[in-house]
This record gives sequence, C-alpha cells and structure tokens, in this order.
Amino acid sequence: MSKPSIARPAPYPVMVEAGESYFWCACGLSENQPFCDGSHKITEFQPVKFTAEESKRVFFCGCKHTGGKPLCDGTHNRLQ
Repeated sequence: MSKPSIARPAPYPVMVEAGESYFWCACGLSENQPFCDGSHKITEFQPVKFTAEESKRVFFCGCKHTGGKPLCDGTHNRLQ
C-alpha cells in the first residue's frame, strides 16, 4: 500500500456547520485542501466523509497520516 502525499505538515482549521457533510482528501493531491477535488482517482485512496454533529471549528489533518481520519491527531509532529 502506498502512502498519501503530505499536503502540509499542519492541520487545517475549518468552521463546520451542524448537519453538513464534508469530504476530506485522503490522498494529499487535491488542489482544494483539505477537501477532495477528485484527484484521488489516479490513486488507491478514497475521500473520507465527515458529518458535523455541531457547528464549531475542527482541525482536518493536513499530513494525511492521522490515525483519527479525517481529523488531526498530532501525527504530523512525528513525521520526518
């Protein structure tokens, strides 16, 4: 299995709206980070659907290696 491209070594803070769905880019190739733009079609990766339970700021993973997809879990601090 290949590894996703690192879009950036930090999370993306995003205000989400309760009940809205967002599709997080898992491959790292999207030009619309942190969200999917269909670039994954040339990879084995698929976007991850996130539905906001409440309106608030969340931190979507930018390094694409998080264990808590699609949200940042700090993994970027351990990447080289």
